[in-house]
Amino acid sequence: MKYAQVILLSVLLLVSFGQEAAQRIKDVASVQGVRSNQLVGYGLVVGLPGTGEQSPFTEQSFRTMLANFGITMPSTLKPKIKNVAAVAVHAELPPFIKPGQKIDVTVSSIGEADSLRGGTLLQTLLKGVDGKIYAMAQGSLVVSGFGAEGADGSRIVANTPTVGRIPNGATVEREVASGFMQNDYLTLNLNYPDFTTAKRLADAINRKLGADPKKGHTIAKPIDAASVRVSAPRDVGQRVGFMSALENFTFEPADAPARVVINSRTGTIVIGKDVRLSPAAVTHGGLTVTISETQQVAQPNALAEGETVVTNQSVVDVALDDSRMFKFDPGVSLDELVRAVNEVGAAPGDLMAILEALRQAGALQGQLIVI
Repeated sequence: MKYAQVILLSVLLLVSFGQEAAQRIKDVASVQGVRSNQLVGYGLVVGLPGTGEQSPFTEQSFRTMLANFGITMPSTLKPKIKNVAAVAVHAELPPFIKPGQKIDVTVSSIGEADSLRGGTLLQTLLKGVDGKIYAMAQGSLVVSGFGAEGADGSRIVANTPTVGRIPNGATVEREVASGFMQNDYLTLNLNYPDFTTAKRLADAINRKLGADPKKGHTIAKPIDAASVRVSAPRDVGQRVGFMSALENFTFEPADAPARVVINSRTGTIVIGKDVRLSPAAVTHGGLTVTISETQQVAQPNALAEGETVVTNQSVVDVALDDSRMFKFDPGVSLDELVRAVNEVGAAPGDLMAILEALRQAGALQGQLIVI
């Protein structure tokens, strides 16, 4: 019963959070063309306390680095570079960022290095998908993980010692062109496409800016379920001010579709407030079989010849749980569903089975999503 009470409390909280409420445009939509870009690079981390690697590509990178500084190593000489590791470096280039500004980078080992703790990333070029260099990374790593290994091969590892970060570790060298000023309009893309939400968003913008669609004067127009096109000033300063006011307008998005989401790994069940049930009857119960084994020792009589014998004795107990049936009338709400399941005393795992059976019977009016 304790698990069922937890389910009831969680779902009732979801019902209260799911009620319609006005939201800002900036929280439900983004401006088309205003986006971040991924950067990636290959580099070397040096200064490791013997936790690096000695792989062929690390050695080649090490020789190339020395050659760039005018140092040539004989091809027959194999350097012992256990304090060096080959790494992949990646970062997110935010929109509108300018040359000279700093961004964070993440450094990950791509070889057999045991740990990057205490290492320093040497100058690394970060390139975009077009192959151009957009930032330069370098600096000391911050690694949260650690590992320890004994002489007998026993080992313990906490978190991930082969991945680290460098706050403000890269300097931007090139600006990415933005689509913010390329047209006479801005396009707002909804985070969750919905025709009703797009229509309400356009109506809210027209109403707040004094446009009248009935007279043929519109500022915002829904394009599809995901996008709304808004006329905007061409002047840079005016467009920034216009967008500043626009993103703080509030409106009421449409309700989400009726869904039941089940995470079979964690036992989490989320039921939307618009989920309804058709007429159905459900019974819940189970057969519990318990098998216990005990050992008994049989010893021979003191005057008789024989050996002590150990025998196994099995006890099988079968218990049938109390099975109850409950019936749903047409249009049963979420609250009534949870209350009925609680009366039966179903645990989260049992509720998953009940919901799946209701879907198979065609009595669950909503999507059942298992993740």
